[in-house]
Amino acid sequence: MGRPYAVKGKKKRKLEGGEASRAPPVDAEAVDEEVKENEEGIPIVPRPVDSKRRPGAIFVLERACLEVGKVGKGMQILNSDDHANYLRKQNRNPADYRPDIIHQALLAIFDSPLTKAGRLQAVYVRTEKGVLFEIKPHVRMPRTFKRFCGLMSQLLQKLSITAVGKREKLLNVIKNPVTQYLPVGVRKIGLSYSAEKAVNLFDYVAKSNDDEPLVFVVGAMAHGKVDKEYSDDYIQISGYPLSAACCLNRICSALEQKWNIQ
Repeated sequence: MGRPYAVKGKKKRKLEGGEASRAPPVDAEAVDEEVKENEEGIPIVPRPVDSKRRPGAIFVLERACLEVGKVGKGMQILNSDDHANYLRKQNRNPADYRPDIIHQALLAIFDSPLTKAGRLQAVYVRTEKGVLFEIKPHVRMPRTFKRFCGLMSQLLQKLSITAVGKREKLLNVIKNPVTQYLPVGVRKIGLSYSAEKAVNLFDYVAKSNDDEPLVFVVGAMAHGKVDKEYSDDYIQISGYPLSAACCLNRICSALEQKWNIQ
């Protein structure tokens, strides 16, 4: 079989938070098993047709821990389980390297009835280093962590990934700031346990305008909080700290109830 992914972009192109590394393609073991069975590349799901073209949800996942490092002979996404000794030698705290958080967060979004009903409008991810990329709503995320890391490593080095034989970029590194890609006048909602405004999320979403998309800004890191500088509203949805995946599950459920998605 040929290359599992088609990639575009120059290796020397500078990213917002660093520079793309020169590295060979990710080993084939890092590719989703579904991709191995399909030479077209990254799996995509059928796009539901929304004849009414109703507004949907946009997610911005901030401070995702996705950093590429040279471990041994290859480039890998650094994580606290597999690279603890390497990170300590670099005087870094292994606990800060949790790419599993963004993996679980993306699965929470892409596995939801909200997405399957065609009401996911866009997903943007910004890494801790400031690299911003977009994921198309009809991409099927790799199910296993190892394969997800292989995909992310390839993306951060090659800057875009598309299905072989297709021109559409399914994952694409883009320029900051993320606000330039959001609809004009859209309501941007930041979520944090440290926010002073506590709300019942189901009631909060139910009262929102049906004619406008909603942007939810959620942190995808182990510790800390998201910057609220571009949020129009900054809310707390639980009296307990929630993981990114749990928070996103709640958001999707609230939107599904509002839009009557079963």
